[in-house]
Amino acid sequence: MSAVLETRTGKGEATRERILEIAEASVLAKGFGATSIDEVIAEAGLTKSGFFYHFKDKNALAREMVRRYVATNDRLFDEIFARGHQLSDDPLQAFLISLKLLAETMGDLPNGHPGCLIASICYQERLFDREVRELMAQSVRGWNARFRNILDGIALVHPPREPVDLDDLADMLSCVIDGGIIMSKSLNDQSRLERQILLYRSCIKLMFAAPPAS
Repeated sequence: MSAVLETRTGKGEATRERILEIAEASVLAKGFGATSIDEVIAEAGLTKSGFFYHFKDKNALAREMVRRYVATNDRLFDEIFARGHQLSDDPLQAFLISLKLLAETMGDLPNGHPGCLIASICYQERLFDREVRELMAQSVRGWNARFRNILDGIALVHPPREPVDLDDLADMLSCVIDGGIIMSKSLNDQSRLERQILLYRSCIKLMFAAPPAS
């Protein structure tokens, strides 16, 4: 009996993941408003009751899409920034290495970055309930806090060469990534995102590195 339940649970989780995958691809391609539940159901090969077993409505689907997207990005940041710290004990050098790795990761995506789900939802925020909007805000605040924590560690060892608001500097990385995605897609140039991250890296280096000896 337990083996049967585990099989059913595993199948249910796989179906749920498949729904989220299809819905995310559709939202990134044409927006949330143009993504219909019927379309997702058809591509997933489900009945309506099968879909509503997993998600009671479109806002419930949006909430899980955001959670899934944030978790995926958090894992990526965890891996990249951990690698940077493995390669250098100096917080500035570790961050510069991590930004280089992040840029390379974005540049190696076979068809370019598919887009930012948070941005896609934000552009149509009136379609969502308060819980979805708050979930988006929490995710952005969480990423900005992560970057601010890194910058705080750098500033303790390498005081900035010019007065700068570290909150704004932390926010800037999220802006660079989202802006780079938009630029890459708008101009059909996959290298734009990678280059923007590398430019942010140069800004960080100039802001915190000691001036050359005269």
